Amino acid sequence: MAYEDLSKKIIAGVGGKDNVKSVVHCTTRLRFKLKDESVAHTDELKDTDGVITVVQSGGQYQVVIGNEVADVYDTLIKVGGFADGGSVPDDYGEDEKMSVFDRFIDLISGIFSPILGVLCAAGMIKVFDAMFLAFGWLSENSGTYKILYAIGDGFFYFLPIVLGMTAAKKFHLDTYIGVAIGMALCYSDIVALNSSKTVLTTLFSGTFFESQIHATFLGIPVVMMTYTSSVIPIILAVWFASKIQKLAKKVVPTVVKTFLVPFITLLIAVPVTFLIIGPIATWISDGLSTACVAIYDISPVLAGVVMGAFWQVFVIFGVHWGFVAVAMANLASSGYDPIVVLSLAASFAQTGVVLGILLQTKNEKTKGIAFPAFISGIFGVTEPAIYGLTLPRKRPFILSCIASAIGGGIIGFAGTRLWMMGGMGIFSIPATINAKTGINGAVYGLIIAMAIAMVLGFALQMLFGYKSVDGNDKQVKVDATATTAEPVMAGGASVETTPTGAATKVEPDVTYNAATNLSSPETGEIVPLSEVKDEVFSSGAMGKGVAIEPTDGTLYAPADGEIALVFPTGHAVGLNTSDGAEILMHIGMDTVELEGKGFETLVQKGETVKAGQPLVKFDIDAIKAAGYPVTTPIVVTNSKNYHDVKLAFPNAKDVNATEPLLQLN
Repeated sequence: MAYEDLSKKIIAGVGGKDNVKSVVHCTTRLRFKLKDESVAHTDELKDTDGVITVVQSGGQYQVVIGNEVADVYDTLIKVGGFADGGSVPDDYGEDEKMSVFDRFIDLISGIFSPILGVLCAAGMIKVFDAMFLAFGWLSENSGTYKILYAIGDGFFYFLPIVLGMTAAKKFHLDTYIGVAIGMALCYSDIVALNSSKTVLTTLFSGTFFESQIHATFLGIPVVMMTYTSSVIPIILAVWFASKIQKLAKKVVPTVVKTFLVPFITLLIAVPVTFLIIGPIATWISDGLSTACVAIYDISPVLAGVVMGAFWQVFVIFGVHWGFVAVAMANLASSGYDPIVVLSLAASFAQTGVVLGILLQTKNEKTKGIAFPAFISGIFGVTEPAIYGLTLPRKRPFILSCIASAIGGGIIGFAGTRLWMMGGMGIFSIPATINAKTGINGAVYGLIIAMAIAMVLGFALQMLFGYKSVDGNDKQVKVDATATTAEPVMAGGASVETTPTGAATKVEPDVTYNAATNLSSPETGEIVPLSEVKDEVFSSGAMGKGVAIEPTDGTLYAPADGEIALVFPTGHAVGLNTSDGAEILMHIGMDTVELEGKGFETLVQKGETVKAGQPLVKFDIDAIKAAGYPVTTPIVVTNSKNYHDVKLAFPNAKDVNATEPLLQLN
């Protein structure tokens, strides 16, 4: 029931069901595409219990929920009757609004995020198995060790197959063609060729690209590379295959497309991958790895400070996915990664600041956000903390970046490296254990860095961040020396005090509009809003008002004002009256599905209109024939700014257009 109530409030807050084009969810956020974001009640949504904050970015209206987002989403689509768009990557966005750099980040995140959970799980099993071996708890020849290692390492060994699947979805290639390309790269005979003692010739002798040739394809030398556990070759190969498939679909007759398109695509894409794409991609990967390590070698401490300071900023903009790709390339080429490991103190710095906020706040909603954010932060999930607590308050976020920078510098000083992909937060520690050297100073350095970042984040927040904790929560500080019983105004709230100065009541300060009247926008039968067959309206979540069952197909302006919104489909119009009332008139239920058929819009957004001016003409018979009711709710969306909204004539059953309908007192 709590999720159901929250879902209703969210639907009302985004402007109602008909303002929603689509909704999906990621790890922490409901991601709406709205027809008109100006209709949404953003400030009210931000103050709603269960909502951490609202972010408007990249053509999306993002309602941040936190760890319970999947449950809220499931309830939301049932309550709102939305199509189930499912889960998407954290950095999901609008392609047409992205720069080239943003598209690259979106590409990497889209390929990796579907496998992130399993990738972390497999990495954790692999690192724990290596740790057990280092401790002497398992032997390398034991069945337990081998089975556990197969679980962990198998995923990474056959990573090109997995990435072939996710990259295929991203590039709109047939999924199983992507899988087939990945399988070819990991095929045992191909892997064996790379270590073959038979050398036909050597190409590029004495250069960075020197390669021994062990096989040819149609007489062309094949530069063999190690493709197991690789990343860049399969991504480029799938991209190339998607282009071949697109061309093949254009020329292959429909009757044989099912098998001939995959046949052509694989027959061209796989050999080209082995001959050209694979070697070039591997050299690029090796070059990236060499460049990153070279920069790191100049000053590990400075690199750690920079990475630590900006990692959380990278996460906000999704840039961190680029570093994940580099880390995978480093692991494939060098066997370790010294770059991403520098960010591992960031979540603990954020967690320390959150702990400080938890102890400092007097606001129950803030406490409700802070406690789960503190727990999830220990395990490396910091979005609830960033979006719900530190970033909106600015100073705590800056303090967490400072603590993270110190932690990153310590990691760089300790020379800590990732020897395999592991978990996040505390589960990342085993991934820094080298199977050959065991637990050493580099591992201890990471643990110390995490502890210092957390303690420092907590200390900085307690010392310098306390003023920003409840500053935006409309908390009221009452002067303890007050001796009058008069209301005290502070921070936008009204506080009544006793003669001793103790606060007895805190209420939001509401500014009421002047009383006004609205005429009827339609001719027809008056219907109580509670009887409308749409919970968003009938529940009053959108505001108070009334509905009309129209007998004439014209919608008129109920007062002088400015058109605040006109839906492209013509089924709904918003009006801001000259007296300050905000009115939404919605013709029919689910009529957005008609996509404008049966509606003729007569005004535009921003246009000034007079009371009684026609706004929309609609064909009642055509709408009903299509299976949709034409019941029209007339809702005062800013009802909170009026003491009451009631019928001008309480006993009236019918009304004519332009006659008095509602009194706003």
